[in-house]
Formats: sequence, structure tokens, C-alpha cells
Amino acid sequence: MSYDRTVRLAETDFGTATAAVRQALADQGFGILTEIDVQATLKAKLGHDMEDYLILGACNPPLAHQALEADRSIGLLLPCNVVVRRDGDHTLVQALDPGTMVTLTGLDALKPVADEATARLDAALSALSAT
Repeated sequence: MSYDRTVRLAETDFGTATAAVRQALADQGFGILTEIDVQATLKAKLGHDMEDYLILGACNPPLAHQALEADRSIGLLLPCNVVVRRDGDHTLVQALDPGTMVTLTGLDALKPVADEATARLDAALSALSAT
């Protein structure tokens, strides 16, 4: 089962890609609630060197509210994680497929929320690949 939606950005440095991801998400009504710099954390805690790797916890409040009304436990899958990471000479942007909420819970009431979130995330990812 595929659980991600991914775009590969060529010729884009990590900082520029990250700024573009933030803007593309904002344009689709997502705010960033959390940010985890995995590269810095693993370096600080384990002395491990790795490529740029950032996890953004994106949230669209109206969609989160609808999901929580359908299932209070869905908070375990919120916010929508978006990963920005280096892969060789490219930057990958990956988002958790919102349809995973429906697949994991089996709740049809979450389908409209997942469909809307998918449309918005796909639009954000498409905007990135067009730049």
C-alpha cells in the first residue's frame, strides 16, 4: 500500500525548496504547527550525520475539525506530515496520503475530509513541480 504523495524537485537547493513548500501549503490553507529538523536532532543526540531532512506538521483547521468530529482518535494521524529531504542532487517533498485515514480507520465519514485534503495537498505539490 502506497501511503505517500511525492514530487522530486531538480536544481533546487534545500532552503529554497523548504520556503516554496511552506508557501504552497499556505496557498492551500495549511499552516505549519510543528517542525522537526531530523538532521539537526540526530546530529545533536547521536552524533549522526545525514542529509537535510525536515518534517513539517501541516494543518488545515477546517479539515482537522471535520475529521475530529467524525473520529476523536483521528488526532493520532493529525497534522498532515510533509517531509522535505535531500536525495542526491534533488530535493524530495513527500506528504502522507490523507486517504490513509480512511484506510486505517475504515470510517466512511472520513472520506470527504480525506478527499478534500488530498486535493489540496496535490495542488500544493503540483505548484512545486511547476516552479
